[in-house]
Amino acid sequence: MTYQEIIDKIKPEMQKAADDFKAETLKLRSNRLSPALLEDVEVNCFGSFMPMKQLGAIANASPRELMVELWDRSYVDGVVKAVEQAELNLGVRINDKTIYFSAPPLTEETRQNVIKLLDKIKEEAFQTLRRFRDKAWKDMQDASVKGELREDDKFKGRDKLDEATRDFREKIEGIAGRKEEEIKG
Repeated sequence: MTYQEIIDKIKPEMQKAADDFKAETLKLRSNRLSPALLEDVEVNCFGSFMPMKQLGAIANASPRELMVELWDRSYVDGVVKAVEQAELNLGVRINDKTIYFSAPPLTEETRQNVIKLLDKIKEEAFQTLRRFRDKAWKDMQDASVKGELREDDKFKGRDKLDEATRDFREKIEGIAGRKEEEIKG
């Protein structure tokens, strides 16, 4: 086993961590509402819980208003109750089986709280990258002890692994920076 094979094996997991981070940032509130904010809100429909994205189409009606066009009128009460329980602080307007959720402009205090949450999510993503990096480094060390990887290749591999980890950290930093600018408006 070469150090490159170990790195190639861990890269998709690091990419998934970056993708998961990006998906989480879409759920954070900024001046522009994203349909991702509502997609995974669990709604009680006839005794079973379902994500809202399975109950209807979610789209932007305007930058600060989301429109949920439900497949069935009977979902309306459950959807409204679920959004209230999620404490998203959204105003509600109902038109038959279409629900409009509007958001007031963010206050400075709310912006700071959302940025703190963004930083927390970013740190969790960094911790995930570190775990993957540590696992790959351990695999390289184990391969070296078994004689499958030369000592100098192990250290070349560590340098390449650090480079790959740095690249994914920079991706996450970039995503976080863009989201923070969006939050600040």
